[in-house]
Amino acid sequence: MNESKLLQEIENLDKTIITNKLSTRNLRENDWKTLVAWWDTWPDWSPPARGFLPENGTGGLMVEKDNTPIVAGFIYETNSDGVLFEWIVSNPDYREKDRQEAIEKLINDAESKIKEMGYKHIFSIGRTKRLIDTHKKLGWFVDDKPSHEIIKNL
Repeated sequence: MNESKLLQEIENLDKTIITNKLSTRNLRENDWKTLVAWWDTWPDWSPPARGFLPENGTGGLMVEKDNTPIVAGFIYETNSDGVLFEWIVSNPDYREKDRQEAIEKLINDAESKIKEMGYKHIFSIGRTKRLIDTHKKLGWFVDDKPSHEIIKNL
């Protein structure tokens, strides 16, 4: 095989590796419709008001594979040493074997980003057993006593 063909083969392999990898990126303006569709599909969920989310719905992370969005979450900065990592929502139609890996990647990458931002604590609220179990697996403390979200719209 000549050098040119070898370089092309390497480039093709590199593209294959990249397309089969999960990647994390910041949320974008054009993700909003996707996120609303996900919330509308999951039972017992309603989309939050866009203004209730950090940076008007773009203050968070998205994990995707081959340009297919899989799971997202929002980072609420505070004036303390802690942030809230909230409103984790996933693509209800994505059922590949790496779905759980994508959720774990979102949480781990959020932790890394939040640490880089200089924060020392992360707070999250969860109600689904699988997401709570994922947080436990990743070393989060999960209080045994359930609590309720208390919200008042002004």
